[in-house]
Amino acid sequence: MPYVDGFIVAVSKDKLDAYKALAEKARDVWMEFGALSYVEAVGDDVPVGELTSFPRAVQLKDDEVVIFSWITYETREARDAIMKKVMEDPRMKSDMENMPFDGKRMIYGGFKVIVEN
Repeated sequence: MPYVDGFIVAVSKDKLDAYKALAEKARDVWMEFGALSYVEAVGDDVPVGELTSFPRAVQLKDDEVVIFSWITYETREARDAIMKKVMEDPRMKSDMENMPFDGKRMIYGGFKVIVEN
């Protein structure tokens, strides 16, 4: 079964174009190194929950939107190898210093797929 990295970030509405440009570059790099898919989605129907929700998880501010993204890989081992290459790639290193979002509020993790179609 595939392996999935999932991410949730808050992006300022006025930096959404910069985020999309970074996401397009990141997609190209991840896919070049062997990811099976790369998806970035902007929140459209993400209500604030009473106890938990996407907005609460990233401490969303009024001028921000939630981004939900995921990358799929053939295996956990493939993900580890691809991630190492991505983190060492000079195309990504320059962007890591000027991210158009607050990395401290990013939620991420790796997941083993248990059901798929």
